[in-house]
Amino acid sequence: MDIVYIRDLRIETIIGIYDWERQVKQTVSIDLEMASDIRQAAATDDIQYALNYKAVSKRVIAYVENRNALLVESLAEELAAIVLQEFDVPWLRLRLSKPGAVRGAQDVGLIIERGVKPE
Repeated sequence: MDIVYIRDLRIETIIGIYDWERQVKQTVSIDLEMASDIRQAAATDDIQYALNYKAVSKRVIAYVENRNALLVESLAEELAAIVLQEFDVPWLRLRLSKPGAVRGAQDVGLIIERGVKPE
C-alpha cells in the first residue's frame, strides 16, 4: 500500500460549542494519510493516474471554511466521508486538531481511520 499525505493543512473556521467560539474563527489543523496505488502514475508520469492532493486539499478547505461545526468529531467524520467517496480512496487516517484550544497544550484533537486498509 502506498500513502499520499497532506500534513498540517491549516484552515480558519467557526468551530466549537461555546458562545465565544461561535463568534470568532479559529484555526484547525488537518493531517490526511490516504491509501493510493501510485504505480501507474509513476510508470506513466501522468496525473490522471495519481491521487491529486491539490484537489483533495481544495475540497477539504472549501468544506471546512463553510461548515461551522460544533464538534471536531462531526467535522472529522464528514471530511473522511468526502475524501473516501469523492476521491475513490479505500482507506484514510485523518488527524484534526485545534491548536491553542487548551492552555498549556500545543493542540488537542482526534485521529480517526476509515475504510478498508489495503495490504
